[in-house]
Parts: sequence; C-alpha cells; structure tokens
Amino acid sequence: MPIEPGQPVPTQARAALPASSLSCPPDAGPAPHLAQRSGGFRARLCTGVSLCVLASALMAAPTLARAETATVAPAENREQKTGQPQPGSPQASPDQSSPAKPNARSSNPLSAIDWLATPAPDPGLPGTVLPGTVLLEPPVTGSASLPEVTVTPLTSLTPPIGLVSPASTGLPVDLWRGSDAQVLARLLHAIPVERSPAMQSLMFTLLLSETRAPAEGAETLLLARLDRLMDLGAPDPAQALAEQAGPTKTKARFRRWLNATLLTGDEQIACSTLKRQPHLAPDYAARIFCAARLGDWQTAALLWEAAQALELLSKAQLDLLDRFLNPDFYEDAAPLPAPKHPDPLTFRLFETIGERRPTATLPRAFAAADLRDIAGWKAQLEAAERLTRIGALNPNHLLGLYSERSPAASGGVWDRVAALQRFETALQTGSSEAVAKTLPTAWRAMQTARIETAFADLFADQLARIPLEGDAAELAWRIRLLAPTYETASHEAPSGSDQAAFWASIAQGVPDMARARTGRDQAIAAAFADGSEPPAELQALLKDGQLGEAILRAMILFGRGADGNLGDLTDALAMFRAVGLEDTARRAALQLMLLERH
Repeated sequence: MPIEPGQPVPTQARAALPASSLSCPPDAGPAPHLAQRSGGFRARLCTGVSLCVLASALMAAPTLARAETATVAPAENREQKTGQPQPGSPQASPDQSSPAKPNARSSNPLSAIDWLATPAPDPGLPGTVLPGTVLLEPPVTGSASLPEVTVTPLTSLTPPIGLVSPASTGLPVDLWRGSDAQVLARLLHAIPVERSPAMQSLMFTLLLSETRAPAEGAETLLLARLDRLMDLGAPDPAQALAEQAGPTKTKARFRRWLNATLLTGDEQIACSTLKRQPHLAPDYAARIFCAARLGDWQTAALLWEAAQALELLSKAQLDLLDRFLNPDFYEDAAPLPAPKHPDPLTFRLFETIGERRPTATLPRAFAAADLRDIAGWKAQLEAAERLTRIGALNPNHLLGLYSERSPAASGGVWDRVAALQRFETALQTGSSEAVAKTLPTAWRAMQTARIETAFADLFADQLARIPLEGDAAELAWRIRLLAPTYETASHEAPSGSDQAAFWASIAQGVPDMARARTGRDQAIAAAFADGSEPPAELQALLKDGQLGEAILRAMILFGRGADGNLGDLTDALAMFRAVGLEDTARRAALQLMLLERH
C-alpha cells in the first residue's frame, strides 16, 4: 500500500535497507547561507533522502515493490507550495540528530546487477592474475606458407535416384561425384559382364543403387542407367527406376518408360499418361496404339489417317497399324514381313494381330515378354535361362519354371528340365547314392545353359548336408565354392589336391603363392598379397573422390584380364579390394578359375 508522509516505513522495506540509510545522515544539514531559514528545511531534506533510498530498495525487490509502492510525491509537492512541513512529517534539527556510524556501501551507488559493482582488477597490484591471451598460445603451424584451399562451387544438389538404399549396397550416395556424366555413360555401355557373374552382380548394384548424379549431366547419366538395364534384359527395374525419377519430365525419359512397360505388360499406365500429355509421344504410332489401347478407336483411326496423309510414318508402320485397327479386314491376308530390328511397340503390335515373333534373336529385354503367361512353356523356359545367364532373373523364378510340369519332349531345354527334376527329387529323398548319381548329369546340363552360379545358389546348402564320397564329393565342393557361402565351404576342401587347396585359400582371402600353378593363378594370388595396390591412375581417381568411375574402370580391367592380360587382372582385383569390394574380388577370382568360359 502507498506510504503517506509521516507514516513509518514497513518492516520488510526496512530490513532490505542499511541501517544508516533509514536515518538522516549527519551531513544533510542546510548549507551555511541557508542557516537563517527555518529548521524545517533540514527536515524536508532528510525526508527526501530517505524516500529516494527507499524507492531504490523497492525497485531492487520486485515482489516487495508490487505489494507496497511508496507514493510520496503529493506530500512533497504540498510542502513546496506552502513552504511549511505537513502535520506528522518527521523533522530533525541539528541538536536532535545523533551522529550515524559511517557505512562504506552507503557512499556507493546501488546497482541491480552485482558484477557491475565489482571493480576491474588492477594489473599493477601484486597477486593479480591475468587470463591467457592469444599471444601466449602455442603455435598451430610449422611454416608460414599459405594453406591449400579447395574451392567447390555452390550448386543445387540433384535428388538421389535408385531402387536399393546405400545401407544395402554399401555404396555412398555421392558415388558419381566429380566425374563427367558423358564419360560415365560411355563406361556403363562398354563394360563387358557376360562371362562373369560377379561383374554382372556388381553392375546391377551400381545401376540400381540410390545415388546422386553429378551436378551437370544428371539426365545423361539417368538415361545411360536406363539403357544399360534394358540391354541387360531388366525392363522391370528400368520401369521402376524411370517411375521414381519422374517419367514425364522429358520426352527421352517417357520413351524409355513406354518401351519398358510394353515389354512388362504395364502399358496401360503409360498410355493413360500419354493421353493426358500427348506432347510426350515419341511418334504418331505410339499415340495411335495408346488411343486404341484405352478404347478410343475413333481417335486412333483419325490419327492413323492424319499420319497417312501427312506421311508421318513409314509404309510398314502404317500397314501394321492398319491391321491392328481393322483386324476383320485382314483375316485371310498373308502375314506381314517380320522386321529385323523391331522396337517394343512393333513387337507388341505383331503380338496383338496374332503374329508373335520369337525373342531368341532379339535383344535380351524382349525375353522378359516371354515370361508372361501368354507365352508357351518352352518359350518361358528359354527366356528364363537367357535372363538368368546374364543375372537379370532370380534363380528361384527359373527353378519354378523347371519344376512346373514334366518335360513334353526330349533334347535341348527338355533334357535340362528332366535332369534338374531328377536331381531335385534325389535331394528330397536325402539319399547319398541318388544324389551322387544325378548330380553330374544335372551339372553338365547347367554348364550347357551356362547357369552354373544360379544352380549353386539354389542347391549349395542342401549339398553341404549330404554325405558324399569320391568324385561326387569333389564336384559338390566345387559347386559350393560358387555359392555365396564359399568361405564356409573353403574350410572343407578335399585333401591331397594342391589345386583345391589354392582355391580354398582364394576363398579365404589368403592365397598360397606356392600352390599357384598357372600364370593366371599367380596373377590372382598377387592381387591378394600384402602390399598390393591399385594402379596409379585408379588411385588418382580415388584421391579425387571419383569412386564410381574408378570401379567402372576396374571392371573394364577385369574383362581384359579374363581375356588373358594378367597384369590387368591383378590391378582389377587389387582395386576391388582397396575400395572394400572384397566379396566381389574373391567371387570373381573363383568364378574365373572354376567356370569354363570360352
């Protein structure tokens, strides 16, 4: 509550003030030239000093100030007007005031912040300790030369694109950093992987891993990845990769996406997109096909007439589309000449009019169309073997086709089906004798189709549980070396064979040079020796952070090494090991020694 003049100071406020500040100081008397005036002036001066000190205390204690706010200005104003003290005001005279004990704090100004009242240390005083300065720090460089500065332009990063996360592949997101997109596209197209399942697996890993393209040329690298997937016979991953990247952003992306959907049977999605955005059409043939595919036959016929009148399509394309749009008119007509190099749309149009073309002589991507139910079992088997040979098909899919039914004839693929079915039956019985009898025949059949690694992936674990002897045991052990569990099998190598011992040492990553019998064996062993390093040009790429390009160039070196250039073979394997691809190096070396590739 407010404090009126003449009212005593509250107890809480009094406790917060020095004792000396609650009484009038001795030197607060009137000035000499004012001595003739009444003693009331001294009383008013003392009251004013006390009130000022009390206001400072109330400001330092907010809670107290809110509870009890002193308002004494009206009384002071009344005194100034009348010149006389108000009744009840405290008065003091020189004879009544008693000398107060001096207080050190009363002579200094009050501060709400404690450290502001603390004087700075005087360096001249003894015992003063100054904080350490920058000049007293130890040196941080050994020379006065300018440091090397790396300048990187600030550009927007393209989003990573891929179907497999870096955590699964072990490859970084910036795999292609620092490389030229045109160079990467040429390398992706030129690398041979047909004879090495390990290189096939690595290529698919590079193509499908979630990576960020270089800042310049992102479109070029994406199109190169899509083209190589189609070349390897993998339209399904190509379609998924294009959809993730955005198939409608450019006409080039849409054309590759449309081709992939035509081979996988998902063209309905692409045609619906083309209807909404006709400017993406690669040509009039695609617009005519999609319009008819969506049931708009009138638009398809109108587009065909416009293409014919304006000569926008070749005569062969117009004839094919005419039979597609008007099948009743050509029921008894002779078949059309088969094109030598059809594109996916032409292939589907021939299939639609009932003149389906075999895919054996077409690029691998067309074999994926034979995996659909509309193809016969023999066509499915041959297509599955072809795609498994390049690593584009899961071995379990092939096994499912092999086991679907009994072979319809003999020779060729039918003999392979029969051999595999007999071997699988022997495994299910658990008979060592039956397995030993059927294993060699099944293995020769897989060698004929060149799908030995798929066979090893399917049956290696089961073979490890069957006790075999003699040649059958050695063959089973070699098959196990081609499976992902090759290192486990290496500890069970047949005794008495230097070659088997050398293969086992490669599987364990510690080859025995003394057991290397051929120049190729010695080149492989040199790559796993202590101190083996990649060639200087690949080390320079690694130093610049161009990991993806270095791996691609190492794959080219491995292809040359497999052809007989043993120096390139050593450099390639050493490079794989240097970047952490130890499993790829071991499997590639084992496959090169165990598989008969000519």
